[in-house]
Amino acid sequence: MAIQKKDVKKEIFSYLLVILGSALFAVGDVMFVNPYHLAPGGTYGLSNVLNTVWPWRISYYAICMDIPLLLIGTWILGPRFGIKTVLSTILIFFFTWLLETVWGYDPVVFIGQVADGRPADLTSWMDIPHGGGWFMPDFVVNTLLAGIIYGLAIGLIFKGGATSGGSDIISMILHKYTKISLGTLVMIVDGCITLSTLIAFKQIRLPIYSILIIVIESYMIDLIVDGLRTDKTVFIVTDRYEAIREFILNDLHRGGTMILGQGLYQGKGRHMIYCNLSRADFVKLKGNLRLLDPGAFVNVVNSSEIMGQGFRSIPEE
Repeated sequence: MAIQKKDVKKEIFSYLLVILGSALFAVGDVMFVNPYHLAPGGTYGLSNVLNTVWPWRISYYAICMDIPLLLIGTWILGPRFGIKTVLSTILIFFFTWLLETVWGYDPVVFIGQVADGRPADLTSWMDIPHGGGWFMPDFVVNTLLAGIIYGLAIGLIFKGGATSGGSDIISMILHKYTKISLGTLVMIVDGCITLSTLIAFKQIRLPIYSILIIVIESYMIDLIVDGLRTDKTVFIVTDRYEAIREFILNDLHRGGTMILGQGLYQGKGRHMIYCNLSRADFVKLKGNLRLLDPGAFVNVVNSSEIMGQGFRSIPEE
């Protein structure tokens, strides 16, 4: 009974993450990305371009692409898109539509006012030349905030168990038939969407800032999904394995695995210690390695997630 209650709470929390992430995505798109004519990939990136060239709501453009893509993806790839992905698609559409209705397409990040203290005319603000007038856009600040908000939004959606869907479905379908890596195809599809800003608006800075949003967004997604903690995975090839073994067990209070191998050059038997350590423990080990075995060969790998005893618990699902 207790396990069932825990599962229900966990499921409710995951849906709350999807709802919050969907709302933040709409905020980032309507208030930060669209007013600056940016398109950081995805169906909403393309919708931003279409919205400016042929005025129609971003939400309408996006939902007209997302729903067919989900149906086509399900038909070609099978039932890979769960209820949370469908829910996220609908929620992003709703929150985007709501912000378009209540807020409009005015930017949040802008500098300057007209003489009487009123905000500058936002209908033509992109055309104001650098250094002229009272009003100037700030692309750097806006790009930074847009990337953070986008990354936080998508990270929460991923954390809640949903997927982005949208243009990623195109990449999945192409991957099925071309066998090109999925990561490469995602970059190609999103890259084409990003470059559409250059074609539509003839400004080279727009795809550049759009790419910067994607970079910042990716770091934020990793931060939300994996967290700040980065543990170390250490492989130590040593002849003095007993001394290092005792130090790891007694001083660091960690475990590990002893692997017996053979050197390629001389063919001699060698011992390799495989061990996972926190940053603090790794610093202690590194500081004592010269005393334990100055001739040791050490390979250190950053591990974003380690599950098991002494680290994160293995998830129930």
